[in-house]
Amino acid sequence: MHRNTKLIIETISVFLLVSVLAVFIQRLEIDKLIKTMLYVPVLLFQGLWFYRFYIVGHEASHKKLFADNLQANDFWGSIILLPLMVPITIYRKIHYFHHGFNRKDEHTSALDTFVVKKEPTAFQKIYYYIVWYLSVFFGGFFIHSLVSVILFLFIPPSLSVKISPAFKGWTMLDQLKSIALFILGVSLHLSVFFVFGKEIYLFTLGYPMLSFAWVLSLLVYIFHYDTTIGDGVRYNVRSVKKVPVISWILMNFNEHATHHQHPNIPWYELPDKRKALPDEYDEKNQNTWNFFRAILNQLKGPHITHEHTH
Repeated sequence: MHRNTKLIIETISVFLLVSVLAVFIQRLEIDKLIKTMLYVPVLLFQGLWFYRFYIVGHEASHKKLFADNLQANDFWGSIILLPLMVPITIYRKIHYFHHGFNRKDEHTSALDTFVVKKEPTAFQKIYYYIVWYLSVFFGGFFIHSLVSVILFLFIPPSLSVKISPAFKGWTMLDQLKSIALFILGVSLHLSVFFVFGKEIYLFTLGYPMLSFAWVLSLLVYIFHYDTTIGDGVRYNVRSVKKVPVISWILMNFNEHATHHQHPNIPWYELPDKRKALPDEYDEKNQNTWNFFRAILNQLKGPHITHEHTH
């Protein structure tokens, strides 16, 4: 059986099993505190598993899920992304731009950098620190991503590229496909709500989406936070060491430096094909190999600079 066929079966099966477990815990007639203590770890796992959906979609966006069959690749990528309501068409556009221009300069694809016109005032610094902490630790990056998806779903393609160069070559047909996929995702949520009821919906899709919003925001930039900025876009990145269970859930995403240098390597070959960064990048970017330290490092806050720095 194809390796990624097994991946899809595993991803859907675990989702269904953990959904049943979440509902089962909710219906237990036990002390509320004990029930909460049982449910919180399950909810965290659900958030991480929704991040698994995101990474399966990532493989599909790179056309690696079924490399020999683009239709199958995009079909299954779209199916896995339905709970997240993210069209693979938009995902691919934004992600390709990320790879091509990752931290190219302080204005481009550098989420931890804020550029102001003059030397930043104390008020500006406080403001940007608040924005950064809300983005990373309170789901802000998820909200930003959601707004971006909805924005590019409905604005005319001619305006899309003016807002973001990621959408160069974006056509009306691309937009219509994206709208159809978004509607399918919303329909999944509505169908579960109206067919199975509010309780089933909340514990299988509703609350897990909130958990995913937090997990995504917390993890999405740990591989690029405070790394180099410049033309070596493939090297403005770090990897972290494998973490049991988490690395399984995240499909070796910890090997991020290898992925950026060789984005065509499938997820299951990343550990064996690990590629070190060039020395000058390794020294600056690999300032930690610890997954959890990479998360906590984001507490240092954003980089605030001004136009006259150069």
